[in-house]
Amino acid sequence: MSFIAENLAPIMFASLIVVLLIGYPVAFALAFVGFVFGFIGIEMGLLPINLFQAIPDRIFGQMSNETLLAIPFFTFMGLILERSGMAEALLDTIGQLFGPIRGGIAYAVIFVGAILAATTGVVAASVISMGLISLPIMLRYGYDRRIAAGTIAASGTLAQIIPPSLVLIILADQLGRSVGDMYKGALVPGLMLVGAYAAYIAITSIIAPNKVPALPPEARTLRGWKLLGRVLTSLIPPLILIFLVLGTIFFGIATPTEGGAMGAVGALVLAAMNGKLTLPLLRDSLYSTVRLSAFVLFILLGARVFSLTFYGINGHVWVEHLMTSVPGGEIGFLILANLLVFFLAFFLDYFELAFIIIPLLAPVADSLGIDLIWFGVMLAINMQTSFMHPPFGFSLFFLRSVAPSRAYKDRVTGRTIQPVTSGQIYMGAIPFLVIQLAMVAIVVAFPGLVTHYRSGIVAADPDSIQINVPMPGTDGFAMPSVPTFGAPPAPGGAPALPPPPSFGTPAN
Repeated sequence: MSFIAENLAPIMFASLIVVLLIGYPVAFALAFVGFVFGFIGIEMGLLPINLFQAIPDRIFGQMSNETLLAIPFFTFMGLILERSGMAEALLDTIGQLFGPIRGGIAYAVIFVGAILAATTGVVAASVISMGLISLPIMLRYGYDRRIAAGTIAASGTLAQIIPPSLVLIILADQLGRSVGDMYKGALVPGLMLVGAYAAYIAITSIIAPNKVPALPPEARTLRGWKLLGRVLTSLIPPLILIFLVLGTIFFGIATPTEGGAMGAVGALVLAAMNGKLTLPLLRDSLYSTVRLSAFVLFILLGARVFSLTFYGINGHVWVEHLMTSVPGGEIGFLILANLLVFFLAFFLDYFELAFIIIPLLAPVADSLGIDLIWFGVMLAINMQTSFMHPPFGFSLFFLRSVAPSRAYKDRVTGRTIQPVTSGQIYMGAIPFLVIQLAMVAIVVAFPGLVTHYRSGIVAADPDSIQINVPMPGTDGFAMPSVPTFGAPPAPGGAPALPPPPSFGTPAN
């Protein structure tokens, strides 16, 4: 019993991992472990008997968190745009623009993935949309299956790091930082990741041009002014919406919640302008938004129950001692934290990591003086790997669900197209997984890529502040007029100070 009492925190954390691996839903697993170990702690006298009376207050406090309102707004905006055919129009337009060059369709997938990330913020929507639309085209014109699958899966994960990512909203909430600052900090690394993906395709087109061929002339149906018109109608409106939503947040005109609401209205306007706004579309989008929002909120409430007990048994102290005892100081902690997130991503998805791991690591990072926005962006890039490696690589699962699993006859060329195997999808993801890990190392080595969000804040060094108070009669300093109580005026007409009081004598 004494061993259990001394090691209740690590036993509780290990029990949570076991329950999750068994397959129980995350929200219920968190609450279950929190309640069980709470009762154990109460029976052993380690926790007060009224511990769970704090749960209603914690739940109501979370329900009143206005920052989380941005989640349903941005989700609804993304679903409306995705289901109204915007992704298909974007892929077709950008595919025609880049069609004459090798790897043109892959470039289109990457850039459309970035645009969808800035409008949908949902990985599943991006991967499924591009898998349904672009994968048949890439297979039709002879793209290597591994490169095609990896490009689509990796481009879909950009929705996690490019604002307005849902994960960034949750990370900001868990870290106790501004969502706007998190968005600003993540923008440059997110765009660099887009550039790194494109660079990989460019290198491949030089080394192995047959794996990423250009579109044949007969497939380039849009030219000249017709292509220009498609660009103006398909590409410009979503870019304007992105600028309005993210620009107002970055410049401090709107909060993320207000920006999300404006984006949702803008998505409805764009869908109506394209003649796609129908009652079934609206109903399905609202239903999916409610499902995802409820999913996130239930995990958050379960995490509140877990953290109540875990902090009650000083679990945060155990984690802090464990992480700060790593040799190397700040760098050692960052390496260990990233390794922990990377390996847990084999078994946990990004929401589970955000709600379970981040609250444990954030206090340690704060105590070491690490900028929490930088820390959060770094871990957000790392958590992207949870989409890209087995056994729970959800981006790979999403692509597998829409990729052809058997041979089929292409409707354009009439040729028989062989299926895409799961092994090809996994192998295609490896180069992009390496790129993501390299981006984590770059962000660690160059914090300024993230911390530029503080450029508008002027920080003052307290040790450099000097206060010079001039003495009376110097530098033109004159004392204010005071009552003289009968004292004679000083020479020059300046008021004289009253005589000092005589202690022991009554005052007049």
